[in-house]
Amino acid sequence: MGSEQQPRLRSVVSYVKRGGRMTPGQQRAWERRWPSWGRAVGELPEGPIDFAAWFGRTAPVVLEIGSGMGEATSQLAAAAPEVNYVAVEVYEAGLGQLMLRAEQLGAQNLRLLHGDAVVLLTQHIAPESLSAVRVFFPDPWPKKRHHKRRLIQPEFVSLLASRLAPGATLHLATDWEDYAEQMLDVCSAEPSLRNRFDGWAPRPDFRPVTKFEQRARTEGRRSRDLIFEKRG
Repeated sequence: MGSEQQPRLRSVVSYVKRGGRMTPGQQRAWERRWPSWGRAVGELPEGPIDFAAWFGRTAPVVLEIGSGMGEATSQLAAAAPEVNYVAVEVYEAGLGQLMLRAEQLGAQNLRLLHGDAVVLLTQHIAPESLSAVRVFFPDPWPKKRHHKRRLIQPEFVSLLASRLAPGATLHLATDWEDYAEQMLDVCSAEPSLRNRFDGWAPRPDFRPVTKFEQRARTEGRRSRDLIFEKRG
C-alpha cells in the first residue's frame, strides 16, 4: 500500500489509551503468561510474524482486533482449539484479564499483541495469511463529529481484506445502528469482499453474549453481525 495512505490509515485507528492499573490477579496472569503468550507490536522485528513458530504448530490463524476485557475472546479461543487465535488490544489491563480468563478455561491456543492494529496489519501480517478477522463492538464514537475516528473505514477494510486468504471471513458486530449501517456500506464497497448473507448475518451461536452486549440489550440496542468473505 502506498505510503501516502499511511497517515490517513493511522489516524483512523486513533484510540484513547485507557489508564488504570491492573488488578493483582491481572498482574499475576501477566507475569505468568505474557513472556510466552504476548508481544508488543512496537517491539516486533521487521517483517511478518512467524505464527507457526510462535504457536509451535501450523494451524489457521484467526485475528481478533480489540479484545477488550477478554470475555468473548477467551471463550472463542477455548472453543476452537484447532485454530491459532491471535488478539490485538491497546489496553494492558484488558490483556491481563484476557490471560486470566484464558487460563481459567484451559485455552493454550492464544497469543496476544499489545498495540496498534494498523501497524500490526501493515508491517507484521503477511498478505493473504489470515483465515478470519473479527472486530466485535469497536468503539462506536457515537457523536457525529467523532465518526471519522471509527475503526471501520474504507482504507482499513481494504487493509484487512488484503490480509485475508481467499475464502477467509471478516466478521463484524456492533450494537450501534448507524455504525452497523456504516459497516455494511463500507464492506459492501470493498471489491475483494462479498457478503455471505443478504445484509445482516444471523447472530452466530459461537459468538458469546457478553455482559457488555447484555447491557446493550437492556438499554434497547440490538446487536447486528456482518460476515463477509474474501473472494477467490
